[in-house]
Amino acid sequence: MQKKLDAFRELLGIIKELRDKCPWDREQTLESLRKLTIEETFELGDAILREDLEGIKGELGDLMLHIVFYAQIGSEKGAFDMWDVLDGINRKLIYRHPHVFGDTDVKDSSRKVMENWEALKLKEKGGNKRVLDGVPKAMPALVKANRIQEKASGVGFDWDRPEQVWDKVMEEVRELSDEIEKEDQDRTEAEFGDLLFALVNAARLNGIDPEAALERTNLKFIKRFNHIESQTLLKGKSLKDMTLAEMDKFWEEAKRLK
Repeated sequence: MQKKLDAFRELLGIIKELRDKCPWDREQTLESLRKLTIEETFELGDAILREDLEGIKGELGDLMLHIVFYAQIGSEKGAFDMWDVLDGINRKLIYRHPHVFGDTDVKDSSRKVMENWEALKLKEKGGNKRVLDGVPKAMPALVKANRIQEKASGVGFDWDRPEQVWDKVMEEVRELSDEIEKEDQDRTEAEFGDLLFALVNAARLNGIDPEAALERTNLKFIKRFNHIESQTLLKGKSLKDMTLAEMDKFWEEAKRLK
């Protein structure tokens, strides 16, 4: 443990020294770091999807750097420091886990844990917090839809049985089809959004992370399409010279290669 504490103290010292002596680090602000932090978070997500443990370790280090950097800037502004950040999250974790640090019984149910978590969050800030407060506006829409649904479920707004969601999905498919036939672009977009939202709900109720599922399909498509392109180039052609049937042949070949 002492070795870990020493490493953390060293990082705090390094960041402070960089702020004092490095022109680039000295110029950074909370706002300028924001986009870089978002990029680092996506890079961590990529490493997780690849199950690249060495990559995950590296990306966690990059994110830790950002956390300490923000705390250093907060300290310079006299607003908060690293101790405040750590003490705040410690207090929050203890408060929101009364089944671990108190006498609340959740009967070994992870769903009950989430329900208690959301209920306790609503009591914070004098009880003036709304259920969907805290969902970041800048969060990607697919991830945001999943988080909104999780929060609503946490206070009991959910299907009685998971299989009921498929009726809703089919209802949204029919409504989308109707709007497409009417050629109303605005209504078609709205219904398409409703269908996506219903599909995210179906994913959540079946224990699937919709963002991870879609990214797996993205990566699979890229791999197969790259195979089409490689085989096309080997024939001395460009993709524009290929017929759909020829490309489909290579696509099926790529599927067999996995």
